[in-house]
Amino acid sequence: MKPDTIFRLKDINTQIAPAKALQEFPEIHWIDKGNCYFASGTKYYKGDLKNGAWQFSTWKNLPDSADNIVVDYQAGQIAYTINNNLYLSDSHGKAQQVTNDPDANIISGQSVHRNEFGIEGGIYFSPKGNLLAFYHMDQRMVNDYPIIDWSSLPAKNNNIKYPMAGNRSHEVTLGIYNPMTHQTIYVKTGAPKDQFLTCVTWSPDEQFVYIALLNRAQNHLWLNQYNAVTGDFVKTLFEETDPKYVEPQHPLTFLPGSNTEFIWWSQRDGYMHLYRYNTDGRLLNQVTRGPWLVNAIAGVNARSKELIITATKESPMEKHIYAVNWTSGKIKRLDETPGYHLADASTDGAYVIDRYQSDNTPRKIDISATAKSWRKNILTASDPLATYDRPKVESVTLKADDGTPLYGKLIYPTHFDPSKKYPVIVYLYNGPHVQLVINSFPASGNLWYEYMAQQGYIIFTMDGRGSGNRGLQFEQATFRRLGTAEMDDQLKGVEYLKSLPFVDAERMGVHGWSFGGFMTTSLMLRHPGVFKCAVAGGPVIDWSMYEIMYTERYMDTPQENPKGYEDNNLLTKTKNLKGKLLMIHGAQDNVVVWQHSIRFVKACVDNGVQLDYFVYPGHEHNVLGKDRVHLMQKITDYFNDFLKK
Repeated sequence: MKPDTIFRLKDINTQIAPAKALQEFPEIHWIDKGNCYFASGTKYYKGDLKNGAWQFSTWKNLPDSADNIVVDYQAGQIAYTINNNLYLSDSHGKAQQVTNDPDANIISGQSVHRNEFGIEGGIYFSPKGNLLAFYHMDQRMVNDYPIIDWSSLPAKNNNIKYPMAGNRSHEVTLGIYNPMTHQTIYVKTGAPKDQFLTCVTWSPDEQFVYIALLNRAQNHLWLNQYNAVTGDFVKTLFEETDPKYVEPQHPLTFLPGSNTEFIWWSQRDGYMHLYRYNTDGRLLNQVTRGPWLVNAIAGVNARSKELIITATKESPMEKHIYAVNWTSGKIKRLDETPGYHLADASTDGAYVIDRYQSDNTPRKIDISATAKSWRKNILTASDPLATYDRPKVESVTLKADDGTPLYGKLIYPTHFDPSKKYPVIVYLYNGPHVQLVINSFPASGNLWYEYMAQQGYIIFTMDGRGSGNRGLQFEQATFRRLGTAEMDDQLKGVEYLKSLPFVDAERMGVHGWSFGGFMTTSLMLRHPGVFKCAVAGGPVIDWSMYEIMYTERYMDTPQENPKGYEDNNLLTKTKNLKGKLLMIHGAQDNVVVWQHSIRFVKACVDNGVQLDYFVYPGHEHNVLGKDRVHLMQKITDYFNDFLKK
């Protein structure tokens, strides 16, 4: 395979003559080998290969305020939102206003249910582009919550709708718009109105829409079929229940050339696996099985009847690429090396781009045939850290109280001397859907860990029960008792650290953000004296103040589980604090709202407890550049002040 230049940035700039020349190569979206498009802001351009030369021209100019943009290139359409309403630039270039709701709290075409259940957007073109489905959310009944912009004088308030556990939730329907008739129908999903609408999927023939309805208790799911023309309910294909919770995360994947057979994702056997169904609701076969998870469907090979997937079959700390026959379940591994592999499959599923890392492999990209007849490396990155003073990283496996293996990493100080005793920082998250310990580059998992190792610290991190990628039993161990089994597991890590002769048990610190901030604060209050100091970033303090979709899945409602909420309500435990605690929060955080830590500060004052507190403008997930460096230096200095003395 010889490299070739398809087109150059200067050639694109010459042809499209934008008001401001593109300074970097745009992300190219390929339609086929002779057609592509790309965007610059809200301006869209298309490329056509004609007579061996690429020609670029303006395709669509969307309003500058366009957001949530979804492209249907085959039908020549783009859907987008402006504020709370949905618009369509149709195949003739004409703008159609799909919704016209004057109330800003009735929102169309945007993600709903606080981005839970795998929902990433709210616009769904039908396969041939003849219809447009969209989420329609009424949140007028949800309580207002103030988010203050402190950067202006006087400060400005921006009210958002925040559905807190146990309170009113928003109400969602699915609209279907016909660009030819300009008519919208709404799917008759029925009551209760605060149910969750997930896994929205078009049938390939555009006759039906499938929606997985999930009750608010999140323990009962119905996969329903609806008529796409009338919105009428057709039938329930099947139901799923679980005494704790059911969590749908993926739409249906219809198999090539079929309007009736599809792949359904389910954790019903304890692990996320794939099941082949038909539209009569009959289970044809379980495609994958075993004590491991499927992570993604990367492509489909119709010729061999294979799904190209990534999964944890080799190790829960790795991802590998497989081809699995959807009728027989026969599975073959497509990659060759240990590590964390991500896959992009060709349209026909005959080839895979394999992008992977491991503890000692910064980055490699291979292209291979799924028939395993050919493989070629196209990129092997050099080690960007080769010249740095790196620490030793050691894998650790411990056992929870019930015998479950727990995977962690121990990072030694650089220039380690086994005759010395070193301070320790435990970094944790330990919440649902997150996994810190994986076989990826760098082996430490985080360059801040390595910086602290250069400062003479031991760093320890471990994924306890409740965290991601280990199966349903592992995750559900925390059900109705968030912060209990997780802390028991982290304390197993503390026991292990104390058993090491080079660990100074009197100089131990703990640090985490978001759920990790909750865990950090919980350890300081519910197990006081274990750690000398701690830094909690953006912590949940009282779960009754967190969002419905996430909290009620793991905790039920405060009305149903008052003891569970009270046990982990940290506002009532401030008097237990021993040691130094620095709490950090972003003033504009709209996920873990600032009121969590503000109320905690007040509880500390009321109980005469000393707390160090730092607030910064912005959201904790968006601390970038110099602000990020400043924040991490403050955290480093805090640990130095109390663990180095």
